[in-house]
Amino acid sequence: MNPHWNSYLNKTVSRRELLRASSTGFGGMALAAMLGEEQLRAAAASSIGPAGQGPLAVKQPHFAPKAKRVIFLFMHGGPSQVDTFDYKPLLQRDHGKPLPYKRPKVVSSETFNLLKSPWEFKQYGQSGMYVSELFPEIAKRVDDLCFIKSMWGSNSRHGGALLEIHTGSDTFVRPSMGAWITYGLGSENQSMPGYVTICPTQSHGGANNYSSGFLPAPYAGTPIGSVGVKSKDAKIPYISNSETPRDIQRMELNLIQQINREQLAATGPDAALDGRIESFELAFRMQTEAPGLQDISGESEATKKLYGMDNRVTEDFGLQCLMARRLSEKGVRFVQVSHTYKWDQHADLLRDHSQNAHEVDKPIAGLLQDLAARGLLKDTLVVWGGEFGRTPTAQGSDGRDHNPEAFTYFLAGGGVKAGLQYGATDDYGYYSVENKVHFHDLHATILHLLGLDHKRLTYRYAGRDFRLTDVHGEVVNGIIA
Repeated sequence: MNPHWNSYLNKTVSRRELLRASSTGFGGMALAAMLGEEQLRAAAASSIGPAGQGPLAVKQPHFAPKAKRVIFLFMHGGPSQVDTFDYKPLLQRDHGKPLPYKRPKVVSSETFNLLKSPWEFKQYGQSGMYVSELFPEIAKRVDDLCFIKSMWGSNSRHGGALLEIHTGSDTFVRPSMGAWITYGLGSENQSMPGYVTICPTQSHGGANNYSSGFLPAPYAGTPIGSVGVKSKDAKIPYISNSETPRDIQRMELNLIQQINREQLAATGPDAALDGRIESFELAFRMQTEAPGLQDISGESEATKKLYGMDNRVTEDFGLQCLMARRLSEKGVRFVQVSHTYKWDQHADLLRDHSQNAHEVDKPIAGLLQDLAARGLLKDTLVVWGGEFGRTPTAQGSDGRDHNPEAFTYFLAGGGVKAGLQYGATDDYGYYSVENKVHFHDLHATILHLLGLDHKRLTYRYAGRDFRLTDVHGEVVNGIIA
């Protein structure tokens, strides 16, 4: 409250005194109104798309892209880098000894002495990459992979870390990475959303991890199923209408849209109503494309077996990966597949990491093989990773704590160098120390591979230009082919 108001509370004031005391408030109201109008104009303009087309119309990148689309394989919970792809001989040697340097302050609880990996590592492929026995099928594809072994993030908690990898911010609601990419490039298939997320998490940020934030609504991720739903039951609901002929549906929709547009003409720009109009149109168009995409009866038995759909352990994630290929093949710009909240092994590391890896290993290897065989891998960027890594020190007797200071991601296709290891952690895998790559840098690099300059891909909101990387991020040129 303005301190001048205190002197007015217990006396009668003139109109002139009231106006003088409240003048700053009027100015703030005017500024807020101006910024609101600016935001609505920006939203309306971006929802129209190029040359008066819809918001999902294909847009030209800033420069020649190496990738056209992204498949993000998200391992929710935080896989352990020192048990998967980051081999540390000294960790094996010094098992049970104290960590010889100071722990970071950001781990979630107390940890103890060094804990060796219970899995054996071997070198694979012409590149000689180390992979643990957790991933025998992915190990066969290492020459297709680009490992970033020096990832780090800013948050040790699942909620903040999930928001950071998905949106670039661990503290504010911001548009998701898939929304930014769809905003920048549109969709190659006007009868499907530009961004689809399969069986996404409902915790640790939930829908904020795939929302459009302050971007127009058409750029938000479209969820198919959710955590806890079997992928065979994860369908786009109400996608077909057997009761009303298509031409009658079109007539009904035309009437609704006419009313909506008359409302827009009367009230001026309205981002929510614009989004409603576009969602109705997209839903109508999806009736021609989505039912066929969800029907895998035409896939050969060999293809289903390739994804592990002949095994009860791998069939669920295998179907998600197969759907990711089908959606990508049909022009969906960004597809996310989530292995949801299974990698958080504060205890039972041996049991649960073994189970988790078994569920995803063959499906991921099958996806890479299938994309390569169809000629899609060269311009499809596949990204694998979680929200952080794990400590090389023990939590309890058989667990590892959260560790945002060091973890591993791998990328494949889409213009990255194959058979490459970029960056490194210290001798025990606790800190990234060589060619460190923050989530902001990863975001900048993904955009770059898609032909987008992360500093130019902006959206004006609340009086300033925002971007996925905010004021951070550098392209990791060392991984680009």
